[in-house]
Amino acid sequence: MLLKKGSKGEEVKEVQKVVEVNVDGDFGPATEKAVKAWQFTNNLDADGIVGPKTWSAMGLDELATTDNSERLVESTESLIIEKYMLPKGEYKEGPVKKEYLFLHHTAGWNNPYKTVDNWGRDTRGQIATEFVLGGPSVKGNDDKYDGVLLQCIPNGGYGWHLGKNGSQHMHIHSVGIEVCNFGYVKDGKTYAGTPVVESQIVTLPESFRGHKTWHRYSDKQIEVLRDWILYVAERDNIDPRKGLVEEIKKHGAKGFEWNEDAYYGRVKGLWTHTNTRKDKVDMFPQPELIDMLLSL
Repeated sequence: MLLKKGSKGEEVKEVQKVVEVNVDGDFGPATEKAVKAWQFTNNLDADGIVGPKTWSAMGLDELATTDNSERLVESTESLIIEKYMLPKGEYKEGPVKKEYLFLHHTAGWNNPYKTVDNWGRDTRGQIATEFVLGGPSVKGNDDKYDGVLLQCIPNGGYGWHLGKNGSQHMHIHSVGIEVCNFGYVKDGKTYAGTPVVESQIVTLPESFRGHKTWHRYSDKQIEVLRDWILYVAERDNIDPRKGLVEEIKKHGAKGFEWNEDAYYGRVKGLWTHTNTRKDKVDMFPQPELIDMLLSL
């Protein structure tokens, strides 16, 4: 759980008691200033945001992680979703009925907690997806987040995750997941210049959006992603075989390309960001991902 200016609730009151300001449950400018001062005194980054390190230093770990995870069982398999919520104000609360599922990748590092933390700190507005799926590091030295699935927006809420498209209704009524992945790889490095170990690289049979070599979606990510698709499909009564899967059956990997029906929200079901944006590369048609989607 992250708390920052604009947050409200009982957790804010507990923080206010620690930093010794008026206890009203409203994380306003005075509370932010007091938190920064407390963080500075306790050798923490004085950013005014109450995240995991500040919770721990305040001795409030139990409060910050209460009811933080739950096990959701789909048929014969278990899907574990850890709740790691964005601060209130960093998403739209809803509730709204969901009619679409969208697949994204982060174009970034493997740690899903840091992805959510960054969304909570940035100034872009309420840009986020409800779920984030961790992965292995491109350096090949850290797989502890591989397959870790976080929910950072409550059921029925939403964030702005599609950008410019032809249907505002679709934007509001869609569920998104971000898969931690850097995207295309050029000369053995990510777009940010980080070297990628060979085991994390996949070469596609044909170029997609100008690239053949990509940061590979891991086997665990694809496995958990399948469970997640089926879980959300049942939760929100969405048919995941409509949309992208139909296009793959017709066109193979080219089913990931821009699609007019997706752009205008005409077909309700499962899509990827590339189906609605010609300038995006998430997600790319890795063969193992295609096989998983066709198995739905």
